[in-house]
Amino acid sequence: MLCDECQKRPACVHITKITNNQKVDKYLCEQCAKETGEIIFSTDHKFSVHDFLKGMFSHGLTDAPPKPVACENCGMTYQDFSRTGKVGCSSCYTVFGDKFEPLLRRIHGSSTHTGKIPKRSEGALKLRQQVKELRHKLEQAIANEEYEQAACLRDEIRQLEKELNAKE
Repeated sequence: MLCDECQKRPACVHITKITNNQKVDKYLCEQCAKETGEIIFSTDHKFSVHDFLKGMFSHGLTDAPPKPVACENCGMTYQDFSRTGKVGCSSCYTVFGDKFEPLLRRIHGSSTHTGKIPKRSEGALKLRQQVKELRHKLEQAIANEEYEQAACLRDEIRQLEKELNAKE
């Protein structure tokens, strides 16, 4: 098989590129591969897996490290949080929420607070939590095609929502 570029020398390099879901196969000779910069041939026979993987996964990326995201309210970065273990302000939870969620799940087993409820707001919060649990059960009943049970759960949710509206 001849080189796709020069059509003179035999092809010894096969390159497959996938860009924007388009697959392009190239068969090049050693000289054309060097000239296009697709592959760098060197005389030393040291092979670095790290450099190979870096080249594979950083194609088209700049070498400049990304600027760390900081909280607009307090200026704290995620690296600051990692170093101190303390959150700067309440806005940090929205800025770093995607990074906090897996961390909270790993530490606490869940990313939602299910602790104690203050006495003065116990009734409404308890009702909201019951409605949330019943909605989850309703989704499961519908998924399992248990429509009679789903209808009962729907009615129970409506009753609790009426109680909740009356308390608020």
